[in-house]
Amino acid sequence: MIIVSEDVWGLQFEELGTRHNIHYDPNLWSNKDQLIELLSTAEALVVRNRTKVTRELIAHSPQLKVIARAGVGLDNIDIQAADEAGIVVVAGLGANATSVGELTVGLAIAVLRNITELDASTHSGKWNRKSGRELSGSTWGMLGCGATARATAGLLKGFNCKILSYDPFMDVNDSRLKELGISLVSLDEVLANSDVVSIHLPSTPQTNGLLAADSIAKMKKTAIIVNVGRGEVINENDLVDALKKGEIAGAALDVRAQEPPISGELETLPQVLLTPHVAGITVESQDRIFDILVGNIELVLSSSPATHAVGAHKVSVR
Repeated sequence: MIIVSEDVWGLQFEELGTRHNIHYDPNLWSNKDQLIELLSTAEALVVRNRTKVTRELIAHSPQLKVIARAGVGLDNIDIQAADEAGIVVVAGLGANATSVGELTVGLAIAVLRNITELDASTHSGKWNRKSGRELSGSTWGMLGCGATARATAGLLKGFNCKILSYDPFMDVNDSRLKELGISLVSLDEVLANSDVVSIHLPSTPQTNGLLAADSIAKMKKTAIIVNVGRGEVINENDLVDALKKGEIAGAALDVRAQEPPISGELETLPQVLLTPHVAGITVESQDRIFDILVGNIELVLSSSPATHAVGAHKVSVR
């Protein structure tokens, strides 16, 4: 049996269901007991980011051969536990990079041009012709230089932006950086010189809280933050304080430390644009991801090597 515990569904999975027994429940992630019960006989598990595939969950899945992640983040899956159990973990890494890049640039323009504020004002019958700021010719800084950051950089070529990036794991001699016009610099250089700072980092002990009061204070007062990585990278209380004090000009957050978030002061600030973790979700990106996931599930279940394995195994040892 194949378990789909979140809102991951399309024609690819419908076709897969003609060949395999699929249990699809987009809310199953929230019912741990039921999920454990179903996993006792499951060979495949399909998740997004809400299902916490812990060591405990894996221990209750004696027949599980493959875990398929619809998205790029892997922080909700205990990869080491899966590796130790002989389970193949697959993900469509890079398949939604274009979608994320497009929303990243779109969010930045929306904040710089006050689009949501002016839209609400005009809908209310006002005619507020408040000036905004241009993206063209500005300096764009990236925290992280993986696939989504590079997709964003590709789009920024048309805006003639100077692009800086902080990524301690990226090789400064990587040919892709030169092609995209990205300069690898220190974190302080990115923060001090950028008009827009976009976050493309995963949630790890090293990245969580990277943007807090001390680091935000190093940014230009006219700068904005766009987060399409993980919400934990920003200390949201410190961000609220910085915005209220005018230490930075605005922010656009597609991801939050808690999802869905509990509404608070951040939701009341007019210079903040909020979207519900949709940067990578477009019709096109989902088709690409579903093709990868379904194809790899069938490969693993037929004892063939996975093409998009992100763990230690390409073939299940179970």
